[in-house]
Amino acid sequence: MLSLPAALALSLRQLGDPAILKVLLKTALITLAIFAAGGAALYVGVERVIAAVTSADTFGLGALVAVAGMILAGWFLFRVVALFVLQFFAEDVVRAVEARHYPGASHTVRDIPLAEEAGNALRSLLRTVLANAAALPVAAALLVTGIGVAAVFWAVNAYLIGRELRDMVWLRHRADAAEIAPIGGLKRFLLGGVVVALLAIPFVNLIAPIIGAASATHLVHRAREKDLHA
Repeated sequence: MLSLPAALALSLRQLGDPAILKVLLKTALITLAIFAAGGAALYVGVERVIAAVTSADTFGLGALVAVAGMILAGWFLFRVVALFVLQFFAEDVVRAVEARHYPGASHTVRDIPLAEEAGNALRSLLRTVLANAAALPVAAALLVTGIGVAAVFWAVNAYLIGRELRDMVWLRHRADAAEIAPIGGLKRFLLGGVVVALLAIPFVNLIAPIIGAASATHLVHRAREKDLHA
């Protein structure tokens, strides 16, 4: 079975693939556009509230609030938005990896309808929101430790992302709903943990979902090959 470091290395080597670069460009632009639209809406909303409350010169308070809001939103929500967007283009990443490394996988692939893709993306988004909301009391209790808060959210999101990345690949090849998903829980968690860490790094966070999807493709197919030859 392929190790996680090996899967990550293979994924990094394929970042120059034209199909991967195309997905990277689309997901990065759409993700940034979502945040830009959110910032613009926040700016307009704040300016209207200020205008309704006072006629005094606020010296660009609306713009400052919008910038601060975008920074906070980027810090807390970038992962959610980036992975939500990737859901709609993940198939292109998976196909590119499969075409280069697993040509036989095309025999078991199934086309996932847009409605199913949208449903998967929305369920993933809901799981993320609920799991992070549930983690808030635990994080609050660990606030005095400093690092405890980051550790809690890292662990929660590592689990969520690991599952999401696995499903992006596995659901395309699953024969039926009863089929047991490949990739053990620990390896899936570690993959998610690596991606969570990458998402915290500016600019690197733009390619982190792509690396995660490509790595998950390697891990799923190597696990399926092992099961077939067992």
